[in-house]
Amino acid sequence: MVAPVPEPAMMPSHSNGRGHLNLAASIRSLRLRNGLSQRQLAARMSVPRTYVSKIENEKATPTLSSLERLARALEVAVPDLLTGGERNRQEEVRDLIKDEFVAEMLPFVNQLNGMQMSSILTQVRDMTLRPRRTA
Repeated sequence: MVAPVPEPAMMPSHSNGRGHLNLAASIRSLRLRNGLSQRQLAARMSVPRTYVSKIENEKATPTLSSLERLARALEVAVPDLLTGGERNRQEEVRDLIKDEFVAEMLPFVNQLNGMQMSSILTQVRDMTLRPRRTA
């Protein structure tokens, strides 16, 4: 059963509130980074897709309980909704650098030109998306 959706606080159409803009952009950024559509995020929150759309398009300000549901659905803490998950990204980089293979490659990264870096990143992406089959 779908939980009732709290009535969002409607924003005036002339609003230029930077805090609200940052919140909307952060939520959209986190949703996209998680590879979720608005419909998928809404399903995780048990709300209509239009509610997520209104939040991301600054037509509604989420309530505190909606912020908590958003954070759970996006697998972040509520403060990360305000920063776009920047702290998590820094933690991910620290964890990545701890990887033995990445640590060995790190000294050579600065020696690569743009084309080499792009080529390597493309190859790594392809390997993760299409793992090779072994005989």
